Amino acid sequence: MKHAIFQMDIIAGKPEQNRKKMEVWVKEMVEKENPDMVVFPEMWTTAYTLPQLEGIADTNGEPTTSFLKDLAKAYHINVVGGSIANKKNGKFYNSSLVINREGEVVYKYDKIHLVPMLDEPKYLAAGEERTEIFELDGIKMGLIICYDLRFPELARSLALKGAQILYVVAEWPTARKEHWKALQIARAIENQYYVVSCNRVGQYDGEEFAGTSMVIDPWGNTLQEGSETEEETLVQAVSLEKVPQIRKDVPIFSSRRPDMYE
Repeated sequence: MKHAIFQMDIIAGKPEQNRKKMEVWVKEMVEKENPDMVVFPEMWTTAYTLPQLEGIADTNGEPTTSFLKDLAKAYHINVVGGSIANKKNGKFYNSSLVINREGEVVYKYDKIHLVPMLDEPKYLAAGEERTEIFELDGIKMGLIICYDLRFPELARSLALKGAQILYVVAEWPTARKEHWKALQIARAIENQYYVVSCNRVGQYDGEEFAGTSMVIDPWGNTLQEGSETEEETLVQAVSLEKVPQIRKDVPIFSSRRPDMYE
C-alpha cells in the first residue's frame, strides 16, 4: 500500500486557496507516483485561525467533503483527509474525514482531546463519539488527531479492534517536537502496527510547526521522516504482512493481563 503524505504549509484563513493547492498536489502525485493513499494534515483548510471560524469553517462538512469525494473518484485514490474546522449543531469541531476510491465517506471523527496550549477548548467542542476502526482496500485502520497521540489508551483501543495502521494528522508545534517523534515510535512499538503521520510546516500567530511527518513500521523503525521546516511530500509503501508476523514473534496481545491493570 503506497502512501503520499503532504507535509503542507497551510495558507492561514484561506480555505478555498488551500483546497486549490491540495487539488494541484493530488493531480501531480497521481501522475508522478500513483499512490493508493493520500494523507493531509490537521486543520488544513483554515489553519489555527480559531477566532475567525464563524466566517471560514465548513458547515456540516461542506464544501470540503464534496471536494474530497470528487478528488477520490476522479483519481481512484483513498483519501485520509486530515481534519477541518467544521460547524454543526451550532458548535465548531476539529473533524476528520476518510474517503475511499469510490468517493464514499467511510469514516468521520471529531477530535476528542482538545489541546489547551493552542486554545482549542476556548473555540471548539470536543467530539462525543468514540474512535473506531475503518477499512480501506480491505485493511483495518485507525485515525487520531494531534494531541490524541498523548493518550496511549486511545491508540491501544484501536489496535485491540484490529487496526494495522494508525494515521496521525497534526499541527504539532516545534516547541514539543521531540515528544512528537518519541510518542509516534512508542505507539508503533507498543501496538505493533504502522504509524503514518502528517504534520504541517510553517508558522502562524507566533507558533512554529514541526513538520517531521513520519512513517514508522510495527517494529519501531522509522521508514520515512520529513524535514522540520520544508513543505514536501513523503512517499512510502508499507507491507502489511509485517503486522501479523511481529505480533506473532512478540505476542504482547495474548500476554496482556487487563484484569490486573485496574
